[in-house]
Amino acid sequence: MKRFSALCLAALISLAGANAWAGEASYAVAPSDIKNQLDGYLFDAARRGDTAMLAEFINSGYDLDRSDAKGYTALILAAYNGRKDAVIQLLAAGADACAEDQRGNTALLGAIFKGEVMIARQLMRADCAPNHRNHAGQTPAMYAALFQRAEILQDLRSRGADMDARDAAGNSVDALARGQFAP
Repeated sequence: MKRFSALCLAALISLAGANAWAGEASYAVAPSDIKNQLDGYLFDAARRGDTAMLAEFINSGYDLDRSDAKGYTALILAAYNGRKDAVIQLLAAGADACAEDQRGNTALLGAIFKGEVMIARQLMRADCAPNHRNHAGQTPAMYAALFQRAEILQDLRSRGADMDARDAAGNSVDALARGQFAP
C-alpha cells in the first residue's frame, strides 16, 4: 500500500506541476484543488515521519516551505511531532528552519516546547538567529527556561543566546526558569 501511495503521489505531483492542462475543461479537478490535496499529504507525511513519502515530495521538487492555515510548514510539523529522521531529511533537502507560523514560532520553538532535545539540537545548527523572537517577544532561551528544558537552555547559552532578553510582558530567561511570570 505504501508503494502504491508513493506512486500515486508522484503522479499527482507531476500532474500538479504540468502547465499543459491548466484551464482545460476536460479535467474535473482544478489545479488549486490538487495543490491543496498535495499540501495535505505533505503535512500528514511530516506529522507521521513518513520519510518515503517525504522523499517523493523532495525528489519532485515540491515546495517544502508551503504552509497550512496556521502557518505550519512540514518542518515545523515534523519537529513538533518528534520526527527526528523527517526533520533531518527536510533540512537536508533545504526546508527553511527559520520559517515562522502565524504566531512567529519556528520549528525550534516547537521542538523546545515538546522537549525534543535531539531535534532542537539539529535545528540549532541551522543558520537562524539564535535570539529569534515570536510575536510575544519570546526567544528560544525563554522557551527553554519556561518549559524547564535545562539541557537545551545550556546549549543555547553556549551558542550565544541572549540570556538577558525580556519578552513583551517583561519576563526574563532567569525569571521564567524560576517559574516567575510577569503579570
